Amino acid sequence: MTVWKPRDSHPSSRDVRDVKTPAILILPASLWLALFFLLPLAIVLLYSFLQRGTYGGVIWAFTADNYRRLLNPIYLGVFWRSLQLAALTTVICLAIGYPLAFFIATRPPRWRNVLLILAILPFWTNFLIRTYAWIVILRDEGLINTLWQTLHLIDEPLDLLFTPFAVTVGLIYGYLPFMILPLYATLERFDFSLVEAAQDLGANDLRTLRRVVFPLTVRGIVAGSILVFIPALGAFITPDILGGAKTVMVGNVIQNQFLQARNWPFGSALSILLMILVLIPVSIYFRPAGLNPDSD
Repeated sequence: MTVWKPRDSHPSSRDVRDVKTPAILILPASLWLALFFLLPLAIVLLYSFLQRGTYGGVIWAFTADNYRRLLNPIYLGVFWRSLQLAALTTVICLAIGYPLAFFIATRPPRWRNVLLILAILPFWTNFLIRTYAWIVILRDEGLINTLWQTLHLIDEPLDLLFTPFAVTVGLIYGYLPFMILPLYATLERFDFSLVEAAQDLGANDLRTLRRVVFPLTVRGIVAGSILVFIPALGAFITPDILGGAKTVMVGNVIQNQFLQARNWPFGSALSILLMILVLIPVSIYFRPAGLNPDSD
């Protein structure tokens, strides 16, 4: 007969050591996060409540004028334009990236790596050089206008460069791989026998895509959308080169405040507001994407 014995309420030294092990493992990452993220963020937040010096720098006098200045219609318009361009870039990248990722995931294994390399091939070239290349394509004497004039589709060159269209094209080109890779990672693990089962039950291709494939790949859709939306919202190289002075985004204003106007407090306030806007889609991702361990 087995006699049940209550477990000792005092853990042994081995149990205590096992409990402390995870904390020790995350200690380096925690120190790195605190030193290179939390501390700079705290400095930026502190600077956003200070005043600009006469010749730049900061004056240690606390004020909320920097945040009140953000209510100026000029800066609100810049933020709204940045949100519009980032959202448009994300939607178009999703519309292009999802079919591409689906195509790559359904190819034979020997072709998948080749297609993935082709998808990330632009990353092998400096981002600044790739952005400048679009000037050659979009300018009045560029590839597009020259081709269309040769085919007699247009009589005069189209005004493509230094427009919101040029900025959008540059953002899509720059961040499209960020959409393709997480979508491919999700679709590559997708059980395509579910598609066959849906078709056996009478669902057509569109209904199968809407009711089966999309719901089971929503994690990749949200992850890819965030990876595109966040850098597109804070972009400053692409709008600076392809947009000129006509299409200014919030990243350009922040760059100007720190490097030219030397108004670090106001630039910090802009950065804090931009970070808040970025946290909104991130918080959305952590809810429906199933990142909570208890959600599975």
